[in-house]
Amino acid sequence: MMAKCPIDLRSDTVTQPTAAMRAAMAAAPVGDDVFGDDPSVNALQDYLAEQLGFAAALFVSSGTQSNLLALMGHCERGDEYLVGADAHTYKYEGGGAAVLGSIQPQPIVQGDDGRLPLDAIRAAIKPLGDPHFARSRLLALENTWHGRVLDRGYIEAAGALAKQHQLVFHLDGARLYNAAVAEGIEASSITAPFDSVSVCLSKGLGAPVGSVLLGDAALIERARRWRKVLGGGWRQAGHLAAAGLYALTHHVERLADDHARAVRLADGLSAIRGIDVLAQHTNMVFIHVPETRAEGLAAHLAASGIRVAAGRGPRWRLVTHLDIDDTAVERCLQTFARCVSDAR
Repeated sequence: MMAKCPIDLRSDTVTQPTAAMRAAMAAAPVGDDVFGDDPSVNALQDYLAEQLGFAAALFVSSGTQSNLLALMGHCERGDEYLVGADAHTYKYEGGGAAVLGSIQPQPIVQGDDGRLPLDAIRAAIKPLGDPHFARSRLLALENTWHGRVLDRGYIEAAGALAKQHQLVFHLDGARLYNAAVAEGIEASSITAPFDSVSVCLSKGLGAPVGSVLLGDAALIERARRWRKVLGGGWRQAGHLAAAGLYALTHHVERLADDHARAVRLADGLSAIRGIDVLAQHTNMVFIHVPETRAEGLAAHLAASGIRVAAGRGPRWRLVTHLDIDDTAVERCLQTFARCVSDAR
């Protein structure tokens, strides 16, 4: 029988709005954002632009759309962007830059820490003015990357390299605030070297939907037009923006709780025979489950009310978030231990 209170470890995108967030959404003043007069949308954009040190911001439906608008706003047809071969912007966003922007990706193999080797970046940049090549236009990084916090010294070095070669520097900061909380610094310290940043509100921050693209005024003006072209203009979006603003003002510091619970989850799983813990970074735990046992274990967990993102081979990712409390972590560990034994 399915447990009364299922625990969902598939992603931090599954969070439910809190009662206080729902109240803020219900009370939000709204207007028509296509005309630019939704006060709650404007408040969210102004707040985040000021907090992260950018001239302007644009509230959009998703991180995928935000990254795509950045690429289309910065690049022209026939340009290319340099990006990690395992980066979300390249691998998990449907090829939008190529399909919709005629922008060629130039993937670069990443290290285990998420870095694109500087020498590899340098070698991938095409000669200026040579018509044989796509025009190298933009370098994109991701922080966090599979939960890993990208080293700030590396970010600064990559930014200097981008500037030297006249490349725009973009950050997919879907989990930017996880990185900032993990380092104990302001998020603006991470975003300072970048020309544009995408921030997701619907992951660890717990808003139901939405991301924000930040950059200079010219970029955001172009991105606003492309958002409309792509069908992303929305009207009384202030109810959603209010959830995002509430998340930014109430849910940032508590990300440390998710990180601590991920540590506890990893420690507990490492003590279970048959589960190999591969890594733990911020709010993510990676485990290895033999493929011969994965299907059975996933079924046993589901029957016990534990949802996991199984089905992509033996490497599973477990993600903590604001709907996973200490009790849930302990229940997960007890359930894993029982289900691993049953699945043998």
